[in-house]
Amino acid sequence: MSVREKLAGAAEANRSLLCVGLDPDPARIAGSDIAGYLCAVIDATKDLVCAYKPNLAFYEQLGREGYDTLQSVLAHIPEDIVTIADAKRGDVPNTAAAYARALFDDLGFDATTANPYLGADSLAPFLEREDKLTIIVCRTSNPGARDLQDLPVGESGRPLYEAVAELAKTWDTRGNAGLVVGATYPDELRRVRQICPEMPILLPGIGPQEGDLGRSLDAGLDAQGAGLIVNASRAVLYASSGADFADAARREAEALRSAIEGYRLAARSRA
Repeated sequence: MSVREKLAGAAEANRSLLCVGLDPDPARIAGSDIAGYLCAVIDATKDLVCAYKPNLAFYEQLGREGYDTLQSVLAHIPEDIVTIADAKRGDVPNTAAAYARALFDDLGFDATTANPYLGADSLAPFLEREDKLTIIVCRTSNPGARDLQDLPVGESGRPLYEAVAELAKTWDTRGNAGLVVGATYPDELRRVRQICPEMPILLPGIGPQEGDLGRSLDAGLDAQGAGLIVNASRAVLYASSGADFADAARREAEALRSAIEGYRLAARSRA
């Protein structure tokens, strides 16, 4: 089974395009049992999601304990749910191959985000892994995205993020590539979907970054009413600062899933 098939299976079984980001902030987690906190959130939401996305920086900041925590968290995620390493790796091919082995073989992630700035050969070690999904950074959700990603390139003067989408489409020879496009830029998301009509898109920016969920779904869903991995991290993980954090995480995840599914149902009825 490919990761895209696994993702589709989880989305169908749980009626969900929701991905929960598992990004531990020690300042927001009471006590020292970070793994226990994250595993409790997984237990509370595992029937509401299609994927979980640990951002590796939040584990790396904790040193050796962080690596152990990450392994414990990954072991706790059900086998039928896709795991995405938000690593944004990108380097010369020899180094990229080491990154791919670390993420896919040692840690066992199903997918990873990767940075295309160094070009095709830097992504090849990831994309050569037919059994994995490589999600290429295209149009990020942060305000500074415009500094580089909107720069005009080529004879047509199209923005750089469009050029990345076009290149990603040519690189996707094995059907195992995706794109990162932020929910804070729905117009750009629509353009990327036009360029790559069948490619899965990881959609960060829902929640504290105030991405527009409705506009993003309208712009980013594929012809089958799928094709998006809608990520929410802080909004779910820290829905409550009290002892009811897991129950609060479930309520927030359920509300997001319901909003997404309600929009998809309405879109199908209009079609």
